[in-house]
Amino acid sequence: MSFSSEVKEELSKRIASSRHCQLAEISAIVTCIGHVEADKAGNTVLYLQADNAQVLRKFFTLLRKAFNIVTSILEGIPDVKAGGRIYRPVLDSEHDVESVLMAIRLMDQNGNLRETGAKVSEMVTRNSCCKRAFLRDAFLCIGSISDPNKGYHLEYVCSTPELAQQLADMTLSFDIEARIVQRKKYYVLYIKEGSGIVDLLNIMEAPVSLMNLENLRILKEMRNSINRKVNCEVANITKTVNAATKQVEDITYIRDHYGFGKLQEGLKEMAEVRLEHPDATLLELGKFLDPPVGKSGVNHRLRKLSELADKLRS
Repeated sequence: MSFSSEVKEELSKRIASSRHCQLAEISAIVTCIGHVEADKAGNTVLYLQADNAQVLRKFFTLLRKAFNIVTSILEGIPDVKAGGRIYRPVLDSEHDVESVLMAIRLMDQNGNLRETGAKVSEMVTRNSCCKRAFLRDAFLCIGSISDPNKGYHLEYVCSTPELAQQLADMTLSFDIEARIVQRKKYYVLYIKEGSGIVDLLNIMEAPVSLMNLENLRILKEMRNSINRKVNCEVANITKTVNAATKQVEDITYIRDHYGFGKLQEGLKEMAEVRLEHPDATLLELGKFLDPPVGKSGVNHRLRKLSELADKLRS
């Protein structure tokens, strides 16, 4: 099971306890994967996309808790196709459909319908807890999250720019900044920061997924930290080896083309010690001198020798 499926599995079992939050969850499902259409008899029927059994089960549970309506996919009514998607009928009682749609503000008192997939009524998500519930079930319907081992990316694929912007406003109310990009005919709200995704999982009340993600983040950061330190050490060692090799080459050139006898006593001793200990660090070289010299003093003498070698070469 993918990480995204694990998150959705956890969210599908999270049912809000208060009715106003249950209405926000129902609103998210109907807005994201719902369709309302009149049948041949003129009765209003509520349809849902039936490709996600988790969402359907949760929707039926929410209807039972919030409205005491017991229903399932209706076999006697044909499916409808809209916007390239197939919708299955889930509620055909005129009274029940109106009760649900009016409660989630998708239908007004005069029976006028708002378009599904568009911006939902702010009355449905006016409370912070209702925003949490809406974000949770909207993610169930149109959300996904990448494998955190490969990268951090969470997104909602919205059919309208209004819904994408409304979701962005909701996440921003929790201090999570999300961006919107158009992808073909859809509007994608996405979060790419690991900390933002962790915060959103907390808001949607997915503690198990949150802890799994945090554990992976910690392992990833530790691995990156170790790699940085190793790379730094390798770079330092390479730099030291290259510098020592250059120093030995310079001193050898001076010996062969100039002679140590013409050098000042301090430089002569430094040249001899470096040739005797080609792998030693500057600090170690200083301890071999008599009297001992500090790191900066050793570096100064070696630089003098290097300058002399360059003059001889030129």
